Amino acid sequence: MSNSIVWTVVYVIAIFLIIYLLIIRPQRKRQKSHEDLVTSLNLGVEVVTIGGIHGEVSRIKDDTVWIKVSNNVEIEVDKSAIAKSIS
Repeated sequence: MSNSIVWTVVYVIAIFLIIYLLIIRPQRKRQKSHEDLVTSLNLGVEVVTIGGIHGEVSRIKDDTVWIKVSNNVEIEVDKSAIAKSIS
């Protein structure tokens, strides 16, 4: 009887380990790299938003970024909406 309890505990621990390695750890890595991207934004950097808008950072506020997408056209987006930086 106690042998089956031990195996049950081992299976539960193995499942949690697999979930951690396949889901939680990669998500934390992506979140950390996105936070690094957002904190490293500077004026003049070309970025792409999660909506696919390409532009150049023209102003930076606390939680938002102004992106110049064309001559005399700027849009304000949340910093969390920046998907990647094009260097």
